[in-house]
Order: sequence, then structure tokens, then C-alpha cells
Amino acid sequence: MVVLGTWKGRPVAISVRPNCLTVSVDHPAEASIFSYDLEGRLWAAFLDGISYRRGLNGRIIARWRSPDNRRERRWLPPDEALAVEERAHQTIVALYEAIRSGGAPLKTPLPPEGHTAFRRAIAFDTERSRADAKRYHEIYKPIGILPPDQYMAVVLQASEGCPFNTCTFCNFYRDRPFRIKRPDEFRAHAEAVREFLGAGLSLRRSIFLGDANALAIPMKRLRPLIEIVHEVYDVEGLGGIYAFLDGFSGEKKSQQDYAGLARRGLRRVYIGMEIGNEALLRFLKKPGTPDDVIRAVQAIKAGGVAVGVIILLGAGGRQYAGAHIRDTIRVLNAMDLGRSDIIYFSELVVSEGLEYARDAHRVGLEPLTHQERIAQGEAIERGLKFSRQPDAPRISRYDIREFIY
Repeated sequence: MVVLGTWKGRPVAISVRPNCLTVSVDHPAEASIFSYDLEGRLWAAFLDGISYRRGLNGRIIARWRSPDNRRERRWLPPDEALAVEERAHQTIVALYEAIRSGGAPLKTPLPPEGHTAFRRAIAFDTERSRADAKRYHEIYKPIGILPPDQYMAVVLQASEGCPFNTCTFCNFYRDRPFRIKRPDEFRAHAEAVREFLGAGLSLRRSIFLGDANALAIPMKRLRPLIEIVHEVYDVEGLGGIYAFLDGFSGEKKSQQDYAGLARRGLRRVYIGMEIGNEALLRFLKKPGTPDDVIRAVQAIKAGGVAVGVIILLGAGGRQYAGAHIRDTIRVLNAMDLGRSDIIYFSELVVSEGLEYARDAHRVGLEPLTHQERIAQGEAIERGLKFSRQPDAPRISRYDIREFIY
């Protein structure tokens, strides 16, 4: 429900939902907005025209539009992140005191669950925020990346790292080897995550089985881990299970394997195909071939599970641009993607020290500009054909620089 009122002559809107508390102060064009999960964690805010998102690890990303409407972002250093939290906290404390004293008259009474949500948000002060972030790092190994539609998932690390770790454009898992958790170890982890999230679990929208390639786990070892997820969580109530898989490992599971996983809640598998050109995949040291990805997608979809296919724009620079477009169109069109599937276009982000940067310089690759990378994605999209247009997959952008969990 939404409760309206006034405070210090300004309009106030308090949204009390089954999964979060959101407070808006002032007129919409100038409003300050704060959203809390039901454990009391600030997870989103809007202040002075800047949007903030807080991850469970305490990090905050700020996003805004520049005067020329470009999308800008900045990760806040710890002191600035805590300052944003403290500003929100002071507002919530003062508003709730005013509500209780009659200084902020409401048109309808705040329901009991609203009072509970306010008290939990007020209890989540700076000291509690620091302790919460510390506990996060005790439970999780670094989470390298998630698909954008899984940023609000419950991440459960059934495995850690990546089994290949050879891709030159990725350094998310360079510092640790791939390993699969024992059932007892995974159960302890799943239970610790549930305890950590507490009432904030209600804000989570799915379960993501991590890390980089969890579905490469052999079925004999994967089944017991999936059963543990069901024993610790209400999988159906949380919206099902999602996970990454590389195309090379995909062919090791059959249609029947995926059908069995679908019966136990697997809803979508995300595959970093990156490029449909085999020569460029070899240059990127990406295991497997485009046809491996096609076969993996066919087995996954035949088993009743949706897919998310990730395409890397700009890889190979200007020299590979044409082949990238042509071959990626061919491979995507061979997958028979439908309404439940997603195609993500992700721009290549080249950071200092990345192996791709050294290889590209060595062979003289000329990088594409941002606009050229966007145009590459648009060219691929124009070439896609789907058997029934109303059932076409969703196509979306994916900026790894904005990943937050």
C-alpha cells in the first residue's frame, strides 16, 4: 500500500510492500527517494538527480545522465558510500519520529508492517552497515559477474572460479582455480546466505547458481547440490534457478539432463557465446566453437529450459568487424530462439593489463569506437530472423561496468 502525507510542508509518499519499504520526500521532480529491504538495508536511492544502488557487499554505484544525455557512472569510495547511507538514514530517522509525534500527518495510518520496516531501516546504522558488509565477505568468494536480469537473485556458489580461465577478454576469475563444493560445504554456504539475507530474502527474485560455469558440474555431483537448494529455499516461490554455462561444456549434458534439471527448477541458462566467428574465438582463446554453442542451446531448449546468449561487441576491432556480424547472425539464427530467451549485447571493456589488450596491440587490431560497437549490435539485430515474430526473444544491453550484487 502507499501512504501519503506531508512533512515540513513537503509531500511524502511511503510505499509499504511485501518485499521492501520505499520513501519519497518532496515533489516528484525534486524528490529524494530511499528503498530498503525488509532487513533494513538501503538498496536503492535517488538524491539530487543521481541514482544510487547498494550491493550486499556495501559498495555503491552512482549513475546519472550528463547534459548531453550520455549515461555516466561512478563507483563510490567507501567513505562516500557510507555518507550516502548516512544521509538516507538521517532522513528516515527524522521522518519516522515526525510520523510518531504527529509532525508528519498521514492521510491514512501507517500499517503495522510499515512501522516494522521503518524500525529495521533505522536500526541499520553505519556500524550495522559495516558489520553487514564484513559478514558478506565471510560468506562469499568474489562474485565476478551476473547477467543483468539476475542482479536481484540469491547467489549460491556451488562452484568457484572458471574451469578454463583462458579467455583473454576476461579477468574475473584469474586469482582462483575452479572447484566444486562438497555437499556439506555447499549446504553450510546456502544456509549462511539465507541467514545473512534474513527478511531481505523477500526482495530477491530468483536463485543464481554460481560461479562462472556452475552447469559444467557433472550431473552426478550437480543433482545433490540442486536438492540442497530445494531443502534450504523455496525455489518455486523465489522464481526458479538460473546459471551460467559455456558452450564448450554444454554438449556434455543431454536433452534428458536438462529436462530433469527443468523439473527441479532450472529456468534459464546463460551462455557467453561472445562471437559467431571461429577464428576470432581462437584469437580470444575462448574454448569450443560456434557449433558447440548451437548444439548446447538446442539441447537446453529441447529440455524445456530457456537460454540467455551473450554477444561481445567490438571484439576483434575493425579487422574482424564484418566477420563478427556475418557469423554471429548465422549462429543466432540457427538457435531458434523464442519469447522466453534473451540476447544480450555486451560491449568489450578493455582495461589495463588485460591479456586481450596486449594481443590486440601485438597484431595491430584497430579498436571500434563506442558508436561503432553499438552499430555492430544493431547490424546483428537487423539480420536476425525468428520463426514467429511475436515470439521473438528479448534483446537487451549488458554493461559489465554496472554489475552489482
